[in-house]
Amino acid sequence: MSAGKNVKDLKKVGKLYEYRGRLWELNKPVKSDAKSKKMMVLATKIVDGEKRVKLVHFGAVGYGHNYSAEAKKNYLSRSAGIRNKAGELTKNDPWSANYWARKILWPARKPPTGPKKT
Repeated sequence: MSAGKNVKDLKKVGKLYEYRGRLWELNKPVKSDAKSKKMMVLATKIVDGEKRVKLVHFGAVGYGHNYSAEAKKNYLSRSAGIRNKAGELTKNDPWSANYWARKILWPARKPPTGPKKT
């Protein structure tokens, strides 16, 4: 796993941080600039006692999200078991695409509202 970049090393402009030539609000998803992904986020995580950041792209373009109660139930149960290379569950890791997809595209406590196709 990448150790990310220390937040202290980023230039701060108001409440935004400059990362890779762009201003970001930490942990706030925006539309992705990657052709195959829906969204991206500059995610934070505490690593070895330091707050670090990593850019995470998530959500495959061309697939719907959160479009029916049954699809939502299936996705959430299936994605709950996804593990990283170290064998740890990714659903609670803010540096994983699975975490952000579950939180933003398939939120557990909200009714289905997303598009069938994107």
